[in-house]
Amino acid sequence: MTSAPARPDPLIAVAELSRTLTDVTLLDVRWRFRGPVGLAEYGAGHVPGAAYVDLDTELCAPADARGRRPVPSPEAFTAAMREHGVRPDRPVVVYDADDSSAAARGWWLLRYFGHQDVRVLDGGYAAWLAAGLPVESGPPERRRGTFVAVPGSMPTLDAEGAARTARTGVLLDVRPAERYRGEGDHAKEVPGHIPGAVSAPALDNVTADGRFRAASDLRGRFGGLGTAPVGAYCGSGILAAHAVLALRVAGIDAALYTGSWSQWTMDPARPVALGPGTG
Repeated sequence: MTSAPARPDPLIAVAELSRTLTDVTLLDVRWRFRGPVGLAEYGAGHVPGAAYVDLDTELCAPADARGRRPVPSPEAFTAAMREHGVRPDRPVVVYDADDSSAAARGWWLLRYFGHQDVRVLDGGYAAWLAAGLPVESGPPERRRGTFVAVPGSMPTLDAEGAARTARTGVLLDVRPAERYRGEGDHAKEVPGHIPGAVSAPALDNVTADGRFRAASDLRGRFGGLGTAPVGAYCGSGILAAHAVLALRVAGIDAALYTGSWSQWTMDPARPVALGPGTG
């Protein structure tokens, strides 16, 4: 697995954000798998100046042949980001409740669609509160943005590319390990994993308080997995973005299989592996 050239840290700490709060566009992407949307939590309090972004409707297209949570069209993403004040010449900081599993989707999409300066608040809103920093309620006052989404600035995989990466490089299955093994009841999900994929649960990349592990720790975790190319997938493309972010922190570039397991299993001719190991 090869390391990428030095680049700005994709994370921002609470202390740094508090010093630069008026110089960035803030997006609140609080969201939970199979949970209520985060709008109520946002209304109760958020980082000052943050706009609420609904992951299901603004960071995903409706389910279709591309998977359960497809990448939105450039037109739809442009409209959503402009509504929230995103401009190409102004840094963006994205956060969620704590572990960045939702914020990473916003980070990845903005990077994929061409924004050059996007960071994720390490530890999310929980870290902001723990630092005793001020919060506000109500929507922010913000000018309409000018961002134009142009796809292609982050590497992606389709099903064929994912299968090839599993054969020739390292394809990370970043779902919980029991889902990789095909164990348990996961609500209509086909059990198992893409043959050749390596189990590497995404949330093992963060500590108990939701902050990302140190870059050196992440390099140690990923360094023994093999050689480039590197790809990641999950159930529908959300946690895979989190893994791509963690890999970026470690200095490693990775492609995201945007359709992930939900798209892979739409075709019964695609092989499925069960049990532990690498498939």
